[in-house]
Amino acid sequence: MSDLFATPAKTSLTSDAPRPLADRLRPKDIADVIGQDQVLGPEAPLGAMLGAGTLGSLIFWGPPGVGKTTIARLLANETDLAFVQISAIFTGMADLRKVFEAAKIRRVNGRGTLLFVDEIHRFNKAQQDGFLPYMEDGTILLVGATTENPSFELNAALLSRAQVMVLTRLSLDDLELLAQRAEQELGAALALQPDARAALLEMADGDGRAILNLIEQIWAWKLDKPLDIKALSTRLMRRAAVYDKGGDEHYNLISALHKSIRGSDPDAALYWFARMLTGGEDPRYLARRLTRMAIEDIGLADPQANTICLHAWETYERLGSPEGELALAQAVTYLALAPKSNAAYMGFKAAMVAAKKTGSEPPPKHILNAPTALMQEQGYGDGYSYDHDAEDGFSGQNYFPDTMARGAYYMPVERGFERDLKKRLDYFAKLRARRSDG
Repeated sequence: MSDLFATPAKTSLTSDAPRPLADRLRPKDIADVIGQDQVLGPEAPLGAMLGAGTLGSLIFWGPPGVGKTTIARLLANETDLAFVQISAIFTGMADLRKVFEAAKIRRVNGRGTLLFVDEIHRFNKAQQDGFLPYMEDGTILLVGATTENPSFELNAALLSRAQVMVLTRLSLDDLELLAQRAEQELGAALALQPDARAALLEMADGDGRAILNLIEQIWAWKLDKPLDIKALSTRLMRRAAVYDKGGDEHYNLISALHKSIRGSDPDAALYWFARMLTGGEDPRYLARRLTRMAIEDIGLADPQANTICLHAWETYERLGSPEGELALAQAVTYLALAPKSNAAYMGFKAAMVAAKKTGSEPPPKHILNAPTALMQEQGYGDGYSYDHDAEDGFSGQNYFPDTMARGAYYMPVERGFERDLKKRLDYFAKLRARRSDG
């Protein structure tokens, strides 16, 4: 029986048959792959596997155009396994059963199967579970490719049987090397001035397939003189940045923005803010997150920060885009430069822990109101000291439950307005100790 779904033998083509540049430059072995040294290097995870001859099931996680499919094909050659490629977008359960049956037959005949599943995150839970028995008994060696975070999109059972390999965007040096290979294949250098060549690499945005497609477009123009950066930008559109408002890149960028603000770096914060806007993020989402940052990371070190964010949010609602986005950008800058403190945030969390631990402990009776005669008879309000009548306007009474030791939750920092709050807290602590001793 023939190898069902296995990669077919190449058909006879004339030497001048058109082939895309990306296909013509596809590496013939692992050593030819550009980039991904963190995975393919001799001491890297996949390189070590190949060196030891112990290849296991893998999940390649990375953006488009970084070599996921290419590396999977080369692994089949390295291990002499039959290479079978499917896409989760076009494959149903019936198709999967045929793939597994063909792999079982292939195994009986003494040959293993490397099953490459593109967009594996698009399979549902039942489909993902279907791989497990065939992975466990060695019928298939699974290599999946995904642009989404596997920890969110793939079953724990599947992840426990495969090792995740993170592939990264190609660097500018990697893209330059790829461009040089393309020029060798084409037999001539690109007709670009140095600044235009640098701009071309930037346009690819770390995508190897994109740079080859752009080079192919430029080659087709049959230029008689090198283009400068202005002429190139006129003829080519910059590749849209990878950004999924509901996916992993969304959370990566908002994390970068939040940590840049927390780290008091206004330039980095404005950059990530701009990246999210150019990716199509809703400015209202950013306004809400900025307000959260003001509360969580600045707090009472600068009480005005929260007001700045709310005013920026309101300004955006009134002006809309793009003018209203300037108000949000000003809030980003203000937050980044504001003094930082999470003391109130941490104090609240500690108080919540204490509240859950102490359950239903009642307040001490001396701070309870006594609106009825019965409550007065029960001692409600007895011994309460009215703070305005006390020296310094501070009685120093206990306000915690009688059975509970006094808690200390709010620990202000020596920054911004909280420096003054700390002085007040220390002052009241001294008065409390003095009144207690008296």
